[in-house]
Amino acid sequence: MAKILAIVADTVNFQVVQELLGQEGHQVRVVPDGREGLDLARELSPDAIICDGTSPQINFLEVCRLLKADRELAAAYFILLTTPEQFEEVQELDAPFDDFLVKPIVKQELLARVRASKRGRELRAQLDLAQQELQLSRDRMLQTEKMSSLGELVSGLAHEINNPITFIYSNLTHVQTYATDLIELLQLYQKELVNPGSEILEKQQDMDVEFVFDDLLKIVSSMRNGSDRIRQIILSLQDFSRSDRSGWQLFDVSDGLENTLLLLQHRLPAREGRRDIKVMKEFGNLPQIECYAGRLNQAFLNIINHEIDTLEELTQEFEESESVKFKPVIWISTQVVDERRISIEIGDNGMAIREDITAQISDPLLMAKPVEHSLALGLAVSYRIIVEQHKGELTCFSEPGKGTRFRIELPLRHS
Repeated sequence: MAKILAIVADTVNFQVVQELLGQEGHQVRVVPDGREGLDLARELSPDAIICDGTSPQINFLEVCRLLKADRELAAAYFILLTTPEQFEEVQELDAPFDDFLVKPIVKQELLARVRASKRGRELRAQLDLAQQELQLSRDRMLQTEKMSSLGELVSGLAHEINNPITFIYSNLTHVQTYATDLIELLQLYQKELVNPGSEILEKQQDMDVEFVFDDLLKIVSSMRNGSDRIRQIILSLQDFSRSDRSGWQLFDVSDGLENTLLLLQHRLPAREGRRDIKVMKEFGNLPQIECYAGRLNQAFLNIINHEIDTLEELTQEFEESESVKFKPVIWISTQVVDERRISIEIGDNGMAIREDITAQISDPLLMAKPVEHSLALGLAVSYRIIVEQHKGELTCFSEPGKGTRFRIELPLRHS
């Protein structure tokens, strides 16, 4: 059944169109005036519009052009009702109608034009969908190449930084040993030199020797801890941005989650109006899985980032007294489902996800059209990585007052 709008002035054709199309089960609205027809078209969004071009009351050319200029109505199939003589004149005007029907109206011709309009609309819809999917495929290829190039860049920078920081870290061990030896030697001099000169005593008082002895070793130890922290972050970056150009590779999911948490560590400490976000981990003894490691790390990052955003959004809605009491928590657990699959659950005690966002997560065309919520885009990317690329499952459980939980299931081997 099609929605059809007929703009016909004379009574005979008015009744013919309404009866013939109504008998076939189509939804038909007939109006005698062009302006009224335009208003009704915007309200009805018809599949086809039949306009009588022979009536002096209707400026069919203006109606046709206004309809085709309207983005929402341009797809409507415009059928001109005309005579052979008028049709010759219309052709010279280069009017933008889609089809024509010569008066007097023949039932089979009218129904054939309506069927053609329906088929044309379906083909246009299929073409639009195919163009969207083609654009999406191009965007995915560009995004994959971009992520791959970014991963190689990060890996290269991490390698360049790792060399000097390793040099610093290894030399700090010697610095600490040398500083300890020098302090011990100076302390021996203090014992042996019973009556130091005034210049030595003055310098000793000015520099507060005992404080320097104590603080120097603390500084060196702090420098070692800091450089070790940098080394850990660099190693995590190198692992997180592992190149997927080599294809499927064995990957430790627990290490991937740990590296992702390390990269997001800066977002967990307390901020104004929010306490520390506590991360509770319960990792099972998982076997390595075959996957694209870099992409899977990206999926984990998007989901955990979403959990942090959700907790921050919730604390912003609290009164000051409530936000101080609220203890934000993210929990991550992993386990073996069976001999072929593992599962990862990532949840929070924040607010539930809106239904319009969860509905977009598995939308295959989401990245080909504007997105109101960047959260939905990040989760949709994770969905594509987990479900489409790795043939796994991503399920979202969200309930007001209980927060949100994502359950991921991944096959152990690529088939």
